[in-house]
Amino acid sequence: MPRSETNRSGEMEVFVRVVEYGGFSVAARSLRMTPSAVSKLVARLESRLGARLFARSTRKLQLTAEGAAFHERAVRVLADLDEAERAVASGARPQGRVQVNCNVAFGRRHLLPLLPRFLETHPEILLDVTLSDVVIDLMGERADVAIRTGPLQGSQLTARKLGESRMAVVASPAYLAARGTPHGLEALERHNRIGFNFARAFEEWPFRGPLGPSTLPACGNAKAGDGETSRRMALAGVGIARLALWHIGPDIAAGRLVPILEDLNPGDLQAVHAVYVGGRGDLPARVRAFIDFLADAVDLG
Repeated sequence: MPRSETNRSGEMEVFVRVVEYGGFSVAARSLRMTPSAVSKLVARLESRLGARLFARSTRKLQLTAEGAAFHERAVRVLADLDEAERAVASGARPQGRVQVNCNVAFGRRHLLPLLPRFLETHPEILLDVTLSDVVIDLMGERADVAIRTGPLQGSQLTARKLGESRMAVVASPAYLAARGTPHGLEALERHNRIGFNFARAFEEWPFRGPLGPSTLPACGNAKAGDGETSRRMALAGVGIARLALWHIGPDIAAGRLVPILEDLNPGDLQAVHAVYVGGRGDLPARVRAFIDFLADAVDLG
């Protein structure tokens, strides 16, 4: 019989059941088959393999040497099939590797502290976490999930919002003591405003006022390649930065950074998303469990 027309796993299961129960009749009852059907299936298996699996000349059913070797391997194959089915079944306990990419600042401040709780809940998942400010190609890098802050670029990826945080304009007390605190946009124009050096960054800072919304370009003698660098520049007194509160909230609470021009703050929010390839229904249980956990656990307040 051509291999494509043969249910080899089914044959293995019947053969293993016959060995376990020690006879065709008992195995047939456990499988809800007739003894003749089980006997014919085993005979067909022996014919396909070209080897006798049972020694039928004795009263007691015994395996031949070839039968014993095939039984040992068949048990392993069936166990592997069961494990594979459990791994992908929607109701299965999540297990396996989840590769995660996240920017450095969000990873250190919000992601890493949550991982012990996740791994305690899902001990059969192996988290492979990379913190990098390089925006990766998920498919090219074979990552399962990427955590991205700020506006998303158009792509074929699916995104799930984890939260959002208000933006704020801040400076260090030392900088304000040396340069003065601006109380309007005209005064702010005379200060060093830390911008970003990558093309997709918004170069304009939005404000509100009595005459309506307005913007001011982020320009000065310093630029940063990521939010954490901008934060550290502000802490060092280089200039004024505009960052999300999820990033600088502890610095404000500790007095290391001071919010300015809050009366002109438009209240815009920076969103944080988990992005992944495919739809939710296509996700492996291990990836879905991780994203669901983040959506519930991440707190940007």
